Amino acid sequence: MAVCNNRRIATFLWKDNRLYDNMIEKIQQKAIKSKKKQNKEILIMNEIEIQFDNHDNRIKHYELLLERDLDELPYVPLPKGYKFVFYKQGDRDIWIDIEKSAKEFVDYTQGLEAWNRYYENHEKMLFNRMVFIENSDGEKVATATAYYDITNRDKSGAGWLHWVAVRKEYQGKGLSKPLILYVLDIMRKLGYTHAKIPTQTTTWLACKVYLDLGFVPLRQNAINSKKGWEIIKALTNHASLYSFAPASTDEIIVEQERKNEIANKDAKKDNSVLVKEEKNYYNKK
Repeated sequence: MAVCNNRRIATFLWKDNRLYDNMIEKIQQKAIKSKKKQNKEILIMNEIEIQFDNHDNRIKHYELLLERDLDELPYVPLPKGYKFVFYKQGDRDIWIDIEKSAKEFVDYTQGLEAWNRYYENHEKMLFNRMVFIENSDGEKVATATAYYDITNRDKSGAGWLHWVAVRKEYQGKGLSKPLILYVLDIMRKLGYTHAKIPTQTTTWLACKVYLDLGFVPLRQNAINSKKGWEIIKALTNHASLYSFAPASTDEIIVEQERKNEIANKDAKKDNSVLVKEEKNYYNKK
């Protein structure tokens, strides 16, 4: 899922780690403003410019889990021309298509497998839990679901925010935050008092949105996936992650991709030298 439409240059500074408990006390801090463009992040490190997409498999993969209470939810209105609608019978393929557009699935088959795992035997629950955003033409362009942990490993009784996705061409239009908050409010009305959301470092921009909305790393996940949170700190410089040291380039990028970035940089440098020499040659003539 991608939501930003700006651009920023990130500079990395190592800081001493502080205790996780201190971070929790300041989770409502206002996020540091940044400049971003076209759902991309530009990192300049060791003279290598790296542009990350909102869903980028070059980033090392770590599972992340966030949580927040459901009291005092903020309100962010939908942009004009959009509305919320609930799931209705026959929306399965639309859901898969939205998730595929947001790069959650590589193809329809993978999407169908996920649907069957999470929802096939629970379709009746979706009529008041699965939400879509429709545009003025009645096209469904985003989705999220107020659900629960299907593995039954979570005994806390928390609701789980599932499969948040916005069609690629509608990302950056201010849809994700209203959608998430609307679904969290549904969750609250269903009787939940606490919410969790699973995500991963490869969808780092979605993670930033959750942090903006008051979610924080689950304590145990902050320990188990510390390196993942350091990656998110490096990519977002989010105020609520102040206790995490930002990851270095080598800690962010998959090794092969790192080698590719260096090779591309060297190739561009070699090409620029050849162009310069060619110009000098013709100028002399």
